Amino acid sequence: MSGSFDGRRAALFAAISVLLVVGGLLLVLGMDRQQPEPPRAVDKGGGVPSVAESGSGAGPKSEPPSVRKRAAALPASDPVRVTIPSLKVDSTLERLGLDENRAMQTPEDPDKAGWYEPGPTPGANGPSVIAGHVTWDGEPTVFFDLARIDPGDTVEVARKDGRTAEFTVDRVATYPKDDFPTVEVYRNLDHAGLRLITCGGDFSEADRRYADNVVVYATLTGSHTSSVTP
Repeated sequence: MSGSFDGRRAALFAAISVLLVVGGLLLVLGMDRQQPEPPRAVDKGGGVPSVAESGSGAGPKSEPPSVRKRAAALPASDPVRVTIPSLKVDSTLERLGLDENRAMQTPEDPDKAGWYEPGPTPGANGPSVIAGHVTWDGEPTVFFDLARIDPGDTVEVARKDGRTAEFTVDRVATYPKDDFPTVEVYRNLDHAGLRLITCGGDFSEADRRYADNVVVYATLTGSHTSSVTP
């Protein structure tokens, strides 16, 4: 791996450690009105192999199909758009960094998803992260239906280099925000992975937040040339 990628990976883990301390990837929601209830997330799909397992070819018993058709990682290139055909999601991407509290920023436009810039670019080696709001000001937003995605569904990310990275969903998992598995979600990978993250579960009027995070795990399984539309 290149030094630049090692630096990105180190920055990602440092940032995620901070996020865990402050409560674990809390996607801030609009507070003005009661929030609609998003689809209930049900854990779907098999296990994700560890680096050692995937490198040896053994894999867990529940190895997802995408592992068997995993594509070679692409060079780094910033993403500009994410598309999820099964959910009719088509969004340009904001850039997300860290705010003044060292927590991950959330998209300023609730109808857009955002790429976490300290991490790998989608299609490059490592766990790239795209996050989005589930509701805002009492209305469904870009990732409202994310919990409906199924293993085997496709997620496409158009990049500035004119390539579209094609990911296949391995599994969907739900975690309490106060017990977010940082290592599992952001651990080192020997391949190109993608994590889509939003909120889910019960909405607390007292705390003004959802109880859980929904995480979609996906693996790069192909790419094609595209006309980038920012």
